[in-house]
Parts: sequence; C-alpha cells; structure tokens
Amino acid sequence: MDTPRTLFDKIWHAHVVVDRGDGHHLLYVDRHLLHDGSAAGFARLRERGLKVRRPDLALATPDHYNSTARRDLDAIADPQHRRLVEAIRNNTRDHGVRLFYLDDARQGIAHVVSPEQGLTQPGVTLVCGDSHTATHGAVGALAFGIGSSEVAHVMATQCLWQRKPKAMRITLDGTPGPGVTAKDLVLAIIAHIGAAGGVGHVIEYAGSAIRGLSVEGRLTVCNMTIEAGARAGMVAPDDTTYAYLHGRPLAPEGAAWERALAAWRTLPTDDGARFDREVSIDATRIVPMVTWGTSPEDAIAIDGRVPDPAEAPDAAKRDAMRVSLEYMGLTPGTRIEEVPVDRVFIGSCTNSRIEDLRAAADVVRGRTARVPAWVVPGSGLVKRQAEAEGLDRVFRAAGFEWREPGCSMCVGMNGDTGAPGQRIASTSNRNFMGRQGRGVRTHLLSPAMAAAAAVTGRFTDVRRLASQGA
Repeated sequence: MDTPRTLFDKIWHAHVVVDRGDGHHLLYVDRHLLHDGSAAGFARLRERGLKVRRPDLALATPDHYNSTARRDLDAIADPQHRRLVEAIRNNTRDHGVRLFYLDDARQGIAHVVSPEQGLTQPGVTLVCGDSHTATHGAVGALAFGIGSSEVAHVMATQCLWQRKPKAMRITLDGTPGPGVTAKDLVLAIIAHIGAAGGVGHVIEYAGSAIRGLSVEGRLTVCNMTIEAGARAGMVAPDDTTYAYLHGRPLAPEGAAWERALAAWRTLPTDDGARFDREVSIDATRIVPMVTWGTSPEDAIAIDGRVPDPAEAPDAAKRDAMRVSLEYMGLTPGTRIEEVPVDRVFIGSCTNSRIEDLRAAADVVRGRTARVPAWVVPGSGLVKRQAEAEGLDRVFRAAGFEWREPGCSMCVGMNGDTGAPGQRIASTSNRNFMGRQGRGVRTHLLSPAMAAAAAVTGRFTDVRRLASQGA
C-alpha cells in the first residue's frame, strides 16, 4: 500500500519537473496572477527578448495602485503609480495575457478576482508577486507569493525553483459561538502560534470549524497564513468547494468538469498521513477578536484588556510590547471596548467579498456611523452584486462611503491612507507601523466588528449590538 500522503505532498510531487537532490525542486506553475506591480517582470522579459511562455495561464488586473474614488486612470494622483497601472494594460496587450482593466466590471483585487472567476482550482500551483497569494489555498490549491525576479522566471519558463517546506496541520474543532467569523478564527490561530509559528511550513487547516466555513470564509483564513510566517495555507477541497466553483467562467465545463471533479476528490490528505507539526485549537473558546499591537499576533478577545508588558515571558517580548503600546497610544489594563476609533475600513483581499459586506451591512442597517467609514468591494462583480442586494444603500444611509474596487487602505499605496495618530478599525491583514499611513494606528478585526466600531465610535462587542437590535 502506498504511504499516506498529505494534500500538500500530493500537489507538490505532481508538479516537480526536476528534483535537484538537495531539497530544491523545479515546480511547474499552473496559474500566474499579475497586477500593477508586475512591471519589473515584464521589463526583464524585454531586456532578454522573451515573451510570456503561457499567457493563457495568466490573469492580470490592477489593484494596488488604482484609485478607489473613481474607476479611471486620471483619478490616480501619483504619476508613477499612474504609469504602473497604464503599464499593465500595455504589457498584457503585448504578451497576449488576459486583463481585467479599470473599465472592466471584473477588475478588482487579484486574490478576489481569481477565485471568483474559477481560475483558482483544487490541485493547481498558483503564484503571484504578492505575499497574500496564500489566499487561494482555500480551494485546495498550493499558492504562494513570489519576488519580482521570480515573477520574470515564471513568465519566461512557467516553472519556478523552490525548496520544499515542511507540513503543519492546524485543527479547529467545535462550533464557533455567535459573532465569531473566519477572521476571528485566523486571528486566534496567529495569536496562539505566533507571527513566526508557521515559518518553514505549509499549513493545512482542518477540523469541523474549518469545514463549517464557506469558501469565502476559508479564503479569509488562508489569506492570513503569511501573517503566521508560513509559506502557504490550504484547506482540502470538499463538496462546499465544488459547489462554489461549479459554473464559474473559467472553471471546467461538461465532461471536463466531471474529469476535474474525479481528480479533485483524490486530493484530500490520506488517513494516517504524517505532518511535521500538529496544532489543535478548540473553536468553541474563540470569541470576536481585535488586535492591540503592531503584529497580527497581538490579538485579544473583545472583552479583554490591553496586556501589560510586565507580564511578558522574557525581556525581548517585554521591550517589543512597550514599543508597540507606545506607537499605538494604549495603556496596559485598558478595556479594549473603551478604546475609541477615528476611522473604519472594510475591504482588502482578506475581507471584501459579498459575504463580508453582507455581515457588515447586517450590523449597520438602521444605525448611523459615528466616525468616517469606507466600504471597498473586492471586485467590480462583488460591487455589482452588493448593489443588486441593496447593501450599498444600507451603507450610504448610515453615512459610510461606498468606493470602487481595489486594495485601497489596506496597503496605503494609492492615496487611501489615514492621518498620523489616527486609530483605524480595519478588516485588512496587517497592522504594522505605518502600514496604512505614517503614524497610523491599525487594529485588525472582522467586517461585523468593524461595522460595530463604526456605529459606536469605539471597539464594541458585535454580540452586544446583535442582542440590542437596530
């Protein structure tokens, strides 16, 4: 009998072109996502007189640098950023790569667009010049971010040298309580294992709590895998996955669908397969979360208090906490629900899908924002669906600003930034110093929790609002 294998092992070994014998493998790449930061890769091809080897396996869309105020090139204030967005149009035209440009309803954040279109599929290898490419593992793909030189290598060869990571499984069992979403689960995971807890590993998420998530929820969990230091995150495909993909524009059809489905059903980890590390978490103990510091691992329950550096396990951690608290303007022992916010951002490749917007709208409906708040859909199709459901009217009636698709305030490269000293409740994935603008204080939380902060002006347990009604 064959040795039991993990989902990761099955996909990795199916894509090895060359085994160098020292742990490095040349992998075949099935999907390559490109965005407005891909200009350097195209420039390297031009220097060597090369063309994109498999343009049919690539998909491009501007997301980092485009304006979310208006959907046109002239709305981009920074000339260099405007040139980069224009360059992706010219480069993809020259190389025959499929492009969803600013005038295309399908344009949006690459990590929202690709699953939405069905280009992301179980068993494929997928890369992108963006660290949050791990998102796509939610449907059982092996997906990871690459650097600009690697982008050019994939463009030219459709292959990539990689050292095989170790395998970790994180199992979340139990039914999460009211108000607990995928974002709360992944923040709790990172708080548990630490921002370096997954270094050198690919993480497979398993257990009843993960199986109970929609694909959109799984995309959120896998998206933040990189914030735990891991190379990639994965969820084994199941009937939820297949139902999500069926009928999408770039998914297989007819007989090809049946063949793909048969192959996908062989991918889940075999019973008895060995992982290099196992972690188990009781999902019933997780409550709505919010970060307090400048790392995603700095997450606490909404009913908790700002931690005291004096209680840190060692001097290094104590010093790091002091620096974080000083930057964040927080005092140890303060109830997190007493902390006011200045702005709210709902969006990013972590939480800008229709499920996220519905959750936020459910909290907002019948209430009024007390602080400036933005909602930025992850794609034009998400925006269109939200408007068809009337969610935009809910947000606008409450005083929220309804924006165009893009990375927006998550990355702060496009003019969408906060002011120094502002405290932002954000559904994005990183709370590093200066991530959303110089001196900006970022707190990570779920869309429902962000909406609760917007309508109360402070961090608020969304479960309390749910019990109060509008």
